[in-house]
Amino acid sequence: MAKEVIYAVNAPEPIGPYSQAIKAGNMLFISGQIAIDRSTGQMVTSSIPEETVQVMKNLSEILTSAGMNFSHVVKCSIFLKDMNNFQQVNEVYGKSFASQPPARETVEVSRLPKDVNVEISCIAVF
Repeated sequence: MAKEVIYAVNAPEPIGPYSQAIKAGNMLFISGQIAIDRSTGQMVTSSIPEETVQVMKNLSEILTSAGMNFSHVVKCSIFLKDMNNFQQVNEVYGKSFASQPPARETVEVSRLPKDVNVEISCIAVF
């Protein structure tokens, strides 16, 4: 099975040796996204909801570049710096999955890239 790198011009550049996403067969694996605004290059960390909105925008841009949307997502992983932010993140995240939300886990971690508060990755299927 061949793999294809998916690149979204409106999503942040990877900050390490990885791709924004990889398409393999009918599956799309999106790398963890943080709240970098591609248009400014700046982090969006003014509030947990605004940070989460930017993360979801970045995921959406990558999905769109692959010809998909949030209805194709079957699995998400959410990484939080502080589980006390769970409700705020969940509220914003849930707006992208009005029906048939994907499988998911949410875990608290000691540190995330660029010291952000939230990172989300996902898997989607055509």
